[in-house]
Amino acid sequence: MDVSKTKSSFYRRLYVAWLIDSGQACSVPALTEATGMPRRTAQDTIAALADLDIVCEFEQREGARHQAGDYRIHDWGAIDPCWIERNLAGIKQVLGYP
Repeated sequence: MDVSKTKSSFYRRLYVAWLIDSGQACSVPALTEATGMPRRTAQDTIAALADLDIVCEFEQREGARHQAGDYRIHDWGAIDPCWIERNLAGIKQVLGYP
């Protein structure tokens, strides 16, 4: 299946946001483990969520040192997370993720 870079980038952002919001992967190491994407790609994808008006913020664990914490989705903007849930299998197939 031939997928445009625009579509795969969009789907990657949706999937990363969904993983964070669902609690399945709330940190860069967890995202790399869940998807197999390189660390830098995971970091860039989290940063790019703002382009979709998805508000994702890092929350440091209380009393933790050295950036120990998790990302949280605070606002999905115009994105419907239920659509992602319904289309999860297709999104993962397009991206080649397990």
